Parts: sequence; structure tokens; C-alpha cells
Amino acid sequence: MLIAHITDLHLRTEGEMAFSGHVDTAARLAQTVDFLNGFKPAPDLVLVTGDLVDFGKAEEYANLRRVLDRLQAPAYLIPGNHDNRDNLRRAFPDHAYLPQSGFLHYVVEGHPVRLIGLDTLDQGKVGGLMCPERIAWLDARLAEAGDKPTLLFMHHPPYTTGMVRMDGYACVGGDAMGEVVRRHPQVERVVCGHLHRATVRRWCGTVISSSPATAPEVALNIHGQGIHGWVETPPYVGFYLWQDGGIVSHLTAVDPGKPAHPFVY
Repeated sequence: MLIAHITDLHLRTEGEMAFSGHVDTAARLAQTVDFLNGFKPAPDLVLVTGDLVDFGKAEEYANLRRVLDRLQAPAYLIPGNHDNRDNLRRAFPDHAYLPQSGFLHYVVEGHPVRLIGLDTLDQGKVGGLMCPERIAWLDARLAEAGDKPTLLFMHHPPYTTGMVRMDGYACVGGDAMGEVVRRHPQVERVVCGHLHRATVRRWCGTVISSSPATAPEVALNIHGQGIHGWVETPPYVGFYLWQDGGIVSHLTAVDPGKPAHPFVY
């Protein structure tokens, strides 16, 4: 099973640039869709982990729909702090996995790896939240299939990274969520967005990681040393390959101007 992961799309209304008018995030997403459509082997599905649009507007979701409709693999969406649950639902009424009310949690069955999407949106705040209600829902879903390899996907990371500003916008309730994960050893991986950077660590008995964005990358600064800003980088895609009883991660840049060249010996 091959799972693709894209995150932090930050689409504006059609024709509008993001990141202070410097970045065409829709064009970057379109490049990513073309890359995924042409990738061999084709991914079985694509996880899209939040900050789908920039301001949660209906017009932005219409633009998102326009671009994502070209994606050949099925896409599974969850919200981030830039999103609006109701406008997201209205834009994707045919995505039957999305609950019609409440949190946008769901389970994807029918694959070698069980997938659980988590809604960490804390409306009006940049940081995320796994409240007791959401954690109880996760605990119940994990208990339903205790021997099935499972991947959790969410927007906000429930761990700190050493990037002071980004750590201030992490997921409140992450420690309590982690205790639930620790009780369920079938959780093979937890994947996040929000950071616009690649990170990985051992966490609560499993491995947790974040992927860079299709939007530009956040500049690396450790312990507050350096600029809190963004860097011009290509879009990124994460891949999670289930084989031999485990998940192998890959990250790749999407750069249509730089094709691969064969090694010659």
C-alpha cells in the first residue's frame, strides 16, 4: 500500500496570491497534483492534512475543489487552523467520509493499513486542540480494531520541535492523546502538517512525523535563533509505503523543471 501525504496548501480565491502576494499556492498545488497523477506506482490514496485554504472562505474552497478534482487518487481531507468546517463540508458534499456535523474525525477502512483522521481545529486559534471528547473518540476507534495496523493523520503536531514560535502553536492535549496512543500498539505511525517542515521523532510507543507543505517551507530556526518566516522551496509530497509489516517514509520535492536522470556506470 502506498499512501501519499500533502499538507498546508493555503489556497486563496482563484487568481489571488498568498504569502503577502508573493506565492501562487494554487499553481503549486496544481504542480503537485500533476506529479501525483504521473507517479508510478500510483498512490492508493492521498491524505491532505489541513490548512487547505487561507481564510476558510467558500470561494477559497471552490478554488481548492477546482484543483483537487484533477487528482486521480482518492483524497481524504482534514481541517487545520486556517480552515472552516462548514465551508469545507459544503465544498465537498460527495466526500461521504466527512461527518455532517461536529468534528471532522473519521476512519478509512478496506486497506492493509487502517487510517484515522483527526480534527485538531480550535476555531479562532492558531494552535490545535485534542480535547477530552476527541481523545475519547480516538480511544474508542482504536479499541475497535486492536490488531489492525493503523496510521493516524492530523494537522497540529502534539509534540515540540525546538522551533519556539511553531511550538507555541502546537496541539493542546497532545500529552493526553499520547497516553491513548501508548495503550494501542497497533498505531504504526502518526503524521502531521502545520510545521511546513519535515520532522520525525519517537513518540508514545510509535513514530510521529511531519511533512513539508505544498506552500513554501518555514525557515528552520532552533531555540528562537533565526528568522521566523518562509523560504522559497518547491512543493513537497510525503509517501508512506506499507511493506514487510512496517511503514517506510519518503519525502520528495515537486520540481517539474528538474527531471530525474539515470545513473550511468
